[in-house]
Amino acid sequence: MAHRTNIIGVGMVPFAKPGKSENYNVMAAKAARAALEDAGVDYSEIEQAYAGYVYGDSTCGQRAVYELGLTGIPVFNVNNNCSTGSSALMLASQAIAGGMVDCVLVVGFEQMEKGALSSKWNDRTSPVDKHVNLMNDVQGFVQGPVTAQMFGGAGREYRWKHGTRRETFAKISEKARKHASKNPFALFRERLTVDEILAAPEVFDPLTRYQCCPPTCGAAAAILCSDQFAAKQGIDKPVYIAAQAMTTDYASSFEEDSMIKMIGYDMAKNAAQKVYAQAGIGPDDVDVIELHDCFTANELLTYEALGLCGEGQAEKFIWDEDNTYGGKYVTNPSGGLLSKGHPLGATGVAQCAELVWQLRGQAGDRQVEGARIGLQHNLGLGGACVVTMYRRD
Repeated sequence: MAHRTNIIGVGMVPFAKPGKSENYNVMAAKAARAALEDAGVDYSEIEQAYAGYVYGDSTCGQRAVYELGLTGIPVFNVNNNCSTGSSALMLASQAIAGGMVDCVLVVGFEQMEKGALSSKWNDRTSPVDKHVNLMNDVQGFVQGPVTAQMFGGAGREYRWKHGTRRETFAKISEKARKHASKNPFALFRERLTVDEILAAPEVFDPLTRYQCCPPTCGAAAAILCSDQFAAKQGIDKPVYIAAQAMTTDYASSFEEDSMIKMIGYDMAKNAAQKVYAQAGIGPDDVDVIELHDCFTANELLTYEALGLCGEGQAEKFIWDEDNTYGGKYVTNPSGGLLSKGHPLGATGVAQCAELVWQLRGQAGDRQVEGARIGLQHNLGLGGACVVTMYRRD
């Protein structure tokens, strides 16, 4: 019988621009200490640690948690591209669900370099060579960030299919900045208008600079535990994981000559359906969502993949403001990757932290009123998508 996984502590540090942050181990330790304090747990009670990061030498996870103490516990280093943080959370949750441990630490961190993402190993097969080859066949390859070409190409494909206006994509970024203005952890808190977003330099149609997430440094952490451990700590009605699923690429990612499918649409759609089936709860029951808005195009596509609106209805969904306060859902109250920032290994854990705060009613000025069910979507090309449903009774 599977055991329930509770999240009893979360913490994070304010996200920063590359070159402006502390070292990865310092950021990670600060986030972990905040999570431990939030949970009321001493580090000596942690039985395992799962450390997520993308850029860094092997065993950076050990170096990060050694700041907390030298207790000899297993430390697992996790790298799953941009879905690294959620992958670490899933592994930790499985350890608790399987009855192997009662209390674990998950910490995600990233100390990034300036500029667009790039490969560090050019003497071997790229893990995204199939993705790049499909893009070359479908739309060609131009100068500029590769990921922007991929997600921008998916947005352009959607525009051609549904006649979507460029302003619609900019509207997503406007919403992200508005939400981030109330988040003290966010990197970009200045509001922008649709006109200002559209007037920014174009990166790849339909994306302007303000529609692309920035390289970011930061860290976030979570303390996960069993029901038995939570009861021992006297924690009443903790936030818990109601359902969770990970998917990787399907044949459709590469066999349909579709940029939309290549950047993970079917991974997201199938992961969400698995989560809804596990939880016995559909998208209509969800209150608040943290989704992977690495580019505005991906947020638009993810609305449909998660079932928040029907296929081809994302533009109406956006202009009806069903993605923000006062609408049907509040998506990315944190400001999302676009405005809060995207330190790759930390992103999934930061999404978890935001949803835990929301479900506890501790999100301050960005609180979603009455939130009890939260949904998280974390995507990595190459490919992995993790969807998680959180609840508080």
